[in-house]
Amino acid sequence: MADTPVVLLNGARQTGKSTLAEWHAEHVSGGRYLTLDDATILAAATEDPAGFLSGLDGPVVLDEVQHAPGLFPAIKVEVDRDRRPGRFLLTGSADVLLLPNLSESLAGRMEILTLWPFSASELLESKASFIDQAFSEGGFPSPQSPESRRELLQRIITGGFPEVVSRKSARRRNAWFGSYITTILQRDVRDLANIEHLTLLPRMLRLIATRSSCLLNYSELSRSLGLPQSTLKRYMALLEITFLVQMLPPWATNLGKRLVKSPKIMMCDTGLMAYLLGVDSSREIPEHAIGALVENYVAMELRKQLGWSNTRCSLYHLRERTGKEVDVVLENAAGQVVGVEVKASSAVSKNDLKHLKFMRENLGDRFLRGIVLYLGAERVSFDETLQAVPLGVL
Repeated sequence: MADTPVVLLNGARQTGKSTLAEWHAEHVSGGRYLTLDDATILAAATEDPAGFLSGLDGPVVLDEVQHAPGLFPAIKVEVDRDRRPGRFLLTGSADVLLLPNLSESLAGRMEILTLWPFSASELLESKASFIDQAFSEGGFPSPQSPESRRELLQRIITGGFPEVVSRKSARRRNAWFGSYITTILQRDVRDLANIEHLTLLPRMLRLIATRSSCLLNYSELSRSLGLPQSTLKRYMALLEITFLVQMLPPWATNLGKRLVKSPKIMMCDTGLMAYLLGVDSSREIPEHAIGALVENYVAMELRKQLGWSNTRCSLYHLRERTGKEVDVVLENAAGQVVGVEVKASSAVSKNDLKHLKFMRENLGDRFLRGIVLYLGAERVSFDETLQAVPLGVL
């Protein structure tokens, strides 16, 4: 906000956007805080956006701005007239990057930041630098995991939503998730699009949770839900816009033409995913669910850490039609690549490294490091570029 006229803070509902924006207005910018959840303010902003903005002086926070899309062109006019930095702090529970008419209207004038549920390092009051370490020459200095397997799995199935983290019992956490899903589907999705079969969306979310960390297959989902693919794709777009699901894109590389080009589907929060799978801390976690939960957790933790890591890089997955796959591929701006495999076990064998070796053989000098994140306690090097690292180091 020190050098940009408009900052948009977006993310899923209940991640703390309003709390953070209101705190900033009160303690930092000294600006005015207005929420479009207020019916009167929403009516004024919707009926005459330009007139509404003309009555605001100094820095202003506009909360839940997705309710009044007509504000974006009016903000553009205001900013072109006066480009002082820090004029507008906006928050939204819909991803404007997936709503092109909104994002394009403020291109070059607005910076977009995403507030995810708490990362593991935030909950542990530390600042993880896994991505920076992965691309550094020295790698990982920490030889051991700071947490036990039990502690890690407990945190994974709790997730990172602030309200959920503060609830001590699995029963109360489940009650929150149930209400959360109902609110999102009945309010946000309905506001964004007038869609039929709204009652199918909870079932669709549960189905997606069972397929999280897997390739997105519209044909199979369409058959399972009894929905046309065109309708299913609209629903999926809405779930992505409201940050309930995220896509991990396929890695585009020159390894050959046999690469699968479908994205992997991820849940935004492993606590929400565990709830949809019927997994909680009061019972033993089924083995078949641990693998998907841990892989989803790793992908989302890395996505969160991209927000503060010094290394600029992008996240992908690699899948070849012959079955070779690497769970997460990190590529920095210089084209260097780090491959990350996720194993929900306490031991790593040479067989677990074969797909990372395939990647190394084909990339040559571009391949910087291959990492197997696992539920063991020790960091173990297999050779100069391949190592097993405890999941807790993440």
